[in-house]
Amino acid sequence: MTDAVRLDDLDLSKFSAEGQQILDMMAMMASQCPLDSDALHAQASANTGLHDFGPDDYRERLDVYLAALREIDGLHDAGVVNFYGQLLQLLKNRLLLTDLLRRHPEIHDIELRSPVVIAGLPRTGTTHLHNLLAAPPTFRTMPYWESNEPFPLPNEVGAEPDPRRARMDVAVGVDNTVMPYFPLMHEITTDHVHEEIQLLANDISTMLFETLGEVPRWRDYYRAHDQTPHYEYLATQLRAMQFLRGGRRWLLKSPQQLEQVPVLDRVFGDSIIVFTHRDPVPVALSMIAMITYSARMHRSPVAQIANSWIDRLDQMLRALVRDRDTIGPERSIDIRFDDFMADELGVAERVYALAGEPVTDEVRKAIADYLAGHRRGRLGNVETSFEMFGLRESALRDRFAPYIERFLK
Repeated sequence: MTDAVRLDDLDLSKFSAEGQQILDMMAMMASQCPLDSDALHAQASANTGLHDFGPDDYRERLDVYLAALREIDGLHDAGVVNFYGQLLQLLKNRLLLTDLLRRHPEIHDIELRSPVVIAGLPRTGTTHLHNLLAAPPTFRTMPYWESNEPFPLPNEVGAEPDPRRARMDVAVGVDNTVMPYFPLMHEITTDHVHEEIQLLANDISTMLFETLGEVPRWRDYYRAHDQTPHYEYLATQLRAMQFLRGGRRWLLKSPQQLEQVPVLDRVFGDSIIVFTHRDPVPVALSMIAMITYSARMHRSPVAQIANSWIDRLDQMLRALVRDRDTIGPERSIDIRFDDFMADELGVAERVYALAGEPVTDEVRKAIADYLAGHRRGRLGNVETSFEMFGLRESALRDRFAPYIERFLK
C-alpha cells in the first residue's frame, strides 16, 4: 500500500523521457497510418491475405467512427497512429473470423451454455469479481491477448509460443511506460481476464469507442441503434473461440451491459446476470480520472470531459433502473460493493449457487489463492476530488438519485 497519487497533469500531460520517445516514434509513422476506410481495408487484407470482411453493414458504422475521430480537438500524430492500429486490428479480426466460419461452418452449431455475465460500472468490483470467479477452471474466459486477437493469423496457427501473447506484451509495456499510473486505476496485463466489449468492437458497434476518445458523433449514433445484431455477432465470436480453444461455459463482464439488459436477454436468453452496485458519486470521479488520464495517448491538451461523462453515466444508470426487472430473480443477483468486500468468498459462492455450479474444494482453493495475491490497493491509489473536475457532490447525488434509491438504500 502506498500513498495516493495526485495526477497534476491531466490537462497538459507530462511524460518520462522514455514515454516521450515512444510517442515521438509513433508520431513519425502518422503519414503511413491515415484514418481512412479504404486505406485500413487495404492494409488489413495485405496483412492477412484475406479479402472477405463478412456482412458489410459495418462500413457505415466505421465511417461514422472515423469521422468522429477526425473531429477530436488536439488529436496528435501519435494518437492517429494509435487509433489506426486499433481499427486495423478490428478489420483483421473480421477477416479472420469470416475465413474461419467459411472453413468450419459447424461453428454455428456450437452451444453457448447459459453464460454468466457481470454488469456494473467500473470501480464497482466488476474486475475483481470477474478475475475471482475466473480463478477456478469452472468458466471459459478470455485473457487480454485473446480478446484483442481472438483468431490467429493463417501463418501463426498452432505456433508456440503464441505470437499474439508476445505482441500484447509489447503493447502493455508501451501503455505502462506512457501511462505509468494507469495500473493503479485499472490493472491490465497480457494474461488478465478481459471483457467481451473488445469483441463487440469487431462489429464496429460498442460503447468502448466512447472511452477511447471524445467522440460525441459516434456516441449519438451508437445510442440511436438497436444493438441486437451486434450481440448476435458477439455470440458467433464466442462460438468460434470455443471451437479454437475450448471451454464449456462463458464468464463475461462489461459496463456496457447496464444499458443493454433487454438486448442481452434477447440474444442470451438463459444467461445469469450479476449486477454490481456502489455509490455512483465516487465511482464517477474515479472513472472520469481514468478516461481523462488515458486521453494523453491521443490528444494534447486533454479537454475536460467530466460533464459529458456525468450525462453518460446518468443515462446508463437510468436505463438499468428501467430495465433491471427484465431479468427475474431466478437468473439474476444484485451485489453491493461493501458486501462483496466484506465477504468475497461468500459472494462467489452465491454466484456459483445461482449458476448451478458446485463449489468444490478445488474451487475454494483457487479463489483463496487468487485473493491472497490480489489484495485491494496493493499497487497504490489515485487521488480524486470534485474540485479536480469542476463538479459538486450535491449535484451528482441529485443526478444519480433514482439509481441510489433503487439499489443502495
